[in-house]
Amino acid sequence: MMPTTMMPTTIQRPAVLLLLAFLWSTLPHHSGAFAPAAVSIAVRPKASTTFPLYSAADESQVTSSTNNELPQIPFVTKTVNSDRSNDLMVGEDAGLFDIQNENWGALGEAGWFTFSAAVGTILTAVAVLWVYPPTGYADDFLAFLESIAGGNPHVVTLLFGIIFPLVHSGLASLRPLGEQVVGARMWRVIFAFPSLCLAYSWITYFIAHAHDGMQFYDLSSNGIAHTVAWTINFLSFFFLYPSVFNLKEVAAVEKPQIHLWETGMIRITRHPQFVGQVMWSAAHLAMVGTSFTALTMTLLVGHHAFACWNGDRRLFDEHGEDFLKVKDRTSIVPFQAIFEGRQILPNDYYKEMLRGPYLVIAIGTLGAYFAHPYMQGGAALVRNTGLVPGGILDGLLQ
Repeated sequence: MMPTTMMPTTIQRPAVLLLLAFLWSTLPHHSGAFAPAAVSIAVRPKASTTFPLYSAADESQVTSSTNNELPQIPFVTKTVNSDRSNDLMVGEDAGLFDIQNENWGALGEAGWFTFSAAVGTILTAVAVLWVYPPTGYADDFLAFLESIAGGNPHVVTLLFGIIFPLVHSGLASLRPLGEQVVGARMWRVIFAFPSLCLAYSWITYFIAHAHDGMQFYDLSSNGIAHTVAWTINFLSFFFLYPSVFNLKEVAAVEKPQIHLWETGMIRITRHPQFVGQVMWSAAHLAMVGTSFTALTMTLLVGHHAFACWNGDRRLFDEHGEDFLKVKDRTSIVPFQAIFEGRQILPNDYYKEMLRGPYLVIAIGTLGAYFAHPYMQGGAALVRNTGLVPGGILDGLLQ
């Protein structure tokens, strides 16, 4: 975390949209900041299932149809399968991708044009209804929390740390009931909107107040500490739950499902989201040693620790005995199942990591790092703007 810096207004306003775009790419998955470990986890593959982008299907499903003539580059645009002869084959193979199975499609079809329209729509809704002070309610909500906290930033982040998990994991847990009422795609929207809004507010508040409270140390300007923290932070983004790779499900273009994964990072840890959050939080706390940052990181890790239990519960509800079989061969603590002989890595395990989604993660993580000044500028803009009472829905609410 770099020290908060003031940016010109012409840079700060796009920064808010940059921050929102970063949130969309991370929230329903990202192991870094404010990511839902309990949400995009686990549905037993059925014969009628259509596996969309980055889904887990077998090789015949991946290559059964060709929609374009884009080049198939091994490991990059075309998955190279690993040896799964020792696997149970009750779970899916994570991160499979073939670029020739992708297409833009028409609006309303399960293609990238519809995906782009869906993401643009929800980000616009979040920007208008929540982010932009004259029309949104993020400033009103923060003012409400600050009034309860008496202006104490520690209490405000504590309130965020209580409200966000209740809303985020609560809506994730209500998913089976909600999908019966409104359908899987609509429930994903209902889940995503408040989660994005709260994540935006908590992230901007954290960036603006990271140096508040008691200062135990500050290594943000130490080159060695920065390099170590940067490396840990970069690696943490690879501990993403495999369901995150299916961007079309995240955006509800494809019907969201609860997948049971058996390969990739799941071999290392059954809850990579939790491990990634621990790494991300430790890296940021190592740089900025304040009581405010320590409390915020503790709340984030605590939420993800709860998500390990909640995620296992939801996986068992969906998959039953199949999940228990996978659970017996995996562990929460990284590499524990491997050391105990319960999980055997295939000799060509590298093929499960050298896949297109991880390249996208690497590029996105580097982009997020270089966007830090814009994020900080956006957070400074939010803090300096202050409260603009009311919003676009005032007429309807009166």
